[in-house]
Amino acid sequence: MNTFSADSGRVHDAPSNNWVYRVMPRALWPYAQLARWDRPIGWQLLLLPCLWSVALATGAVAGTEAFSFGRFLYHCFLFTAGAIAMRGAGCTYNDIVDHDIDMEVARTRSRPLPSGRVSRLQAKVFMVLQALVGLVVLLQFNTFSIVLGILSLAVVAIYPFAKRFTDWPQFFLGLAFSWGALMGWTAEFGTLSLAAVLLYGAAIAWTIGYDTIYAYQDREDDELIGVRSTARRFGENPRPWLIGLYGIATLLLLMSFMAAGAGAVAYIGLLIAAAMLTYQILVLNIHDPAQCLALFKFNGVVGLIIFAGLVLAILIRLI
Repeated sequence: MNTFSADSGRVHDAPSNNWVYRVMPRALWPYAQLARWDRPIGWQLLLLPCLWSVALATGAVAGTEAFSFGRFLYHCFLFTAGAIAMRGAGCTYNDIVDHDIDMEVARTRSRPLPSGRVSRLQAKVFMVLQALVGLVVLLQFNTFSIVLGILSLAVVAIYPFAKRFTDWPQFFLGLAFSWGALMGWTAEFGTLSLAAVLLYGAAIAWTIGYDTIYAYQDREDDELIGVRSTARRFGENPRPWLIGLYGIATLLLLMSFMAAGAGAVAYIGLLIAAAMLTYQILVLNIHDPAQCLALFKFNGVVGLIIFAGLVLAILIRLI
């Protein structure tokens, strides 16, 4: 439920009953909104490829002397902390870059920067503080993973500008949001392999698919101000595109599982997830913004099903 007015201190497209508004002092609300703490689905979707990768890598060493369930849990904790910090820093950076655009879009006009509740300087300081938390987390990993994590910043820096020069900004979002699919594997092995690369490709295709659905909320505003997106590119018939994107994601996940020698339960989880992706395509109504948002959020459940299948496969191997 949203309860939004010009002086409510809330943003138009976030739940008004979120813990942020119940627990945090009102003076801190704009910073929580910059970091999107009132919309956790973003960091959850950023985290899920990390968790897939951690679980896939752990499953590859399950039953060997290299296996450590404690390390698996530790890596899950680190990636969770890192996802929250870096998603917050990324969103703050995105809002700084998109300040003028957000003032022209009804859904984003109430955000802290366009509404004037924080200054650009305050937003920049907050972004740096969140990035420092992410750096502390990154430094807990091996050298290869640290270097790989630093390289991701190039993609993160480009993404907010992509909507200005391509119809496929969701592809650049996929490159950034899926980076954890590489990182989870390198955290375990200190190197990359085919399984991790395939997982990365799957996560990119998945991200383009779900963020296209999300982008249909803004399609009319985007057309008015000249912002580009896959929602505008796909127009009134996105289903063939979504079938292709979700189909590629499913196929690459299957190939990644095979390359890593994932257990049978992981494939059952993937089958359930594929059915859930199919459901999204079948019921999608691009003219219903509320449904587009709900289907976008539904992908959090899809990702958890995939992760649960990988974890159960590990546990079965240990029995």
